[in-house]
Amino acid sequence: MNVPASALAVLIRDGFEAYHARFATITRRARSRFEQRDWTGARQDAVERIGLYDICIAETMAALRRAAGEAVGTRAVWLEVRQAYALLVDGLIDAELYKTFYNTLARRLFATEGVDAAIEFMAMDVEPSDAITHPVARHSYTLSPTRPAEAILRVLGDYPFQVPYAHQLRCAAAIAVRLQDDLAHWGDYPVRSIELLDTVFYRERRAYLVGRVFGEHRFSPCVIALVNDGQGLRAEAVLTRRRDVAHLFGVSRSYFQADLATVGDAVVFLRSLLPAKPIDEIYTVLGRAKQGKTERYRTFQRHFQEHPEEYLVHADGTPGMVMSVFTLPSYPLVFKLIRDRFAWPKTLTRHQVEEKYALVFNLDRVGRLLDAQPYRHLRFPRARFSPALREELLTQCAGSVQEDGDALVIALCYVQRRFRPLNLYLREQPADARRAAALDYAQAITDMARNNIFPGDMLPKNFGVSRHGRAVFYDYDEVCLVSDCHFRHWPAPRNAEEAMADEPWFHIAPNDVFPERFWMFMGLAAPELAAVREHHAHLFDPAWWQGLQQRFAQNDYPDTPPYAAALRLA
Repeated sequence: MNVPASALAVLIRDGFEAYHARFATITRRARSRFEQRDWTGARQDAVERIGLYDICIAETMAALRRAAGEAVGTRAVWLEVRQAYALLVDGLIDAELYKTFYNTLARRLFATEGVDAAIEFMAMDVEPSDAITHPVARHSYTLSPTRPAEAILRVLGDYPFQVPYAHQLRCAAAIAVRLQDDLAHWGDYPVRSIELLDTVFYRERRAYLVGRVFGEHRFSPCVIALVNDGQGLRAEAVLTRRRDVAHLFGVSRSYFQADLATVGDAVVFLRSLLPAKPIDEIYTVLGRAKQGKTERYRTFQRHFQEHPEEYLVHADGTPGMVMSVFTLPSYPLVFKLIRDRFAWPKTLTRHQVEEKYALVFNLDRVGRLLDAQPYRHLRFPRARFSPALREELLTQCAGSVQEDGDALVIALCYVQRRFRPLNLYLREQPADARRAAALDYAQAITDMARNNIFPGDMLPKNFGVSRHGRAVFYDYDEVCLVSDCHFRHWPAPRNAEEAMADEPWFHIAPNDVFPERFWMFMGLAAPELAAVREHHAHLFDPAWWQGLQQRFAQNDYPDTPPYAAALRLA
């Protein structure tokens, strides 16, 4: 090799830092998008930033090939590069992000199956973020028991925007009242101080001040949501319950735009707010999806190795026509593999299914579409699969699964958080819970539609229910844009023969959709269907869908707040 390993290590480090700088450039636009109410530009930025990682990986790979030629693919060279790179990034707050960038290059260069510990960085026995002690930048405020709004006014003043508040004092007073009301159970003088990250978080049409609120002996998350409604800025909501904040940072939401100088210290801080949330989900919702994948794999593999007696088995729910789905019962993930052949009436190809999942990856998921991360070349011990699952994978998913000695190698799978399938949930719950779940299922369809997402297959088996009772969609093989559909009324029969016909007597194009017939494909029992038809009658009206299409054609997307109306300030 003509180029020393240390020089190649520097190229990789510089490649990551170039990526990080370009990532920050896109992220910084979020403030002006918010100030100018440029929601179309904000959506475009989100898509651009998602695609940036692979662009920078390709550019760095090209730089390595130019520098080292054919030697870049030599294992001995990479053993030296790894050592040099480890020295370069040692002690950095975001060393794990640097290592993941390196790992991506190594895995693509060597088409690694499983993990190559000699070349890659993958510490299974430690939690890397535990070593981060650097405090993230933040503001702190002490609240007076008699004049708490004064401190909140200072808070709003410390986060300036180019758009003035419509009523800044009124906003401060409303925030102070909400904090006192939400935390009244802490005692007579519940709120002593507030601590907020310096960095403002942006997503969709809102800016968020993220931190925590302290009492005398405890603390709670504190998120202040700001909106720019054209009349000036105003505080729209204050979230102090972990459940509400966890939903804001959930796996069914798009990624935040937050201009963080370093990421690891912010992750440590956010974990203090949401201790039950897996670290991979925090990295992911901050836009660091590759790091999220790394942490998800790391924590799963650690658990997998600590439970050697447990089998991978079929996931609960109705078997899919397109995907074979398995899980480790004690761990809340599912693995989804594309089948070799799809049962009728599915007419998709494998490539089209992959395109559907890629489409969802780039959409605004509005809290209703579960993040599905693609993993390639995973390696599992053959003996850890239940016999029935192993047989299915080898016979029905041969395009994705190969035997290699005592292992099964999965070329491609999609990994998602495991939720209880809605169809099973509806069978298991009492009447009140069934009704609430059915109504939230209909609200999920509404929320998706208002963001130009049509689920295609509305059967409850394609939806899941979170531990908080929220419905999310997770089966994407028929998903499409609302704007690509042709919503029609179901024609009235002209005679008795047409009325009695087993098949439609009129032509139906591939993109024709008949909302008046949705009830037939919802699979709901009569009481739940009646509740949905009463409270969500718009779903069955072609005119409502056509109205959305007209708005989308004008780049006018309805607002979908990420929290319940009850959490909004008066």
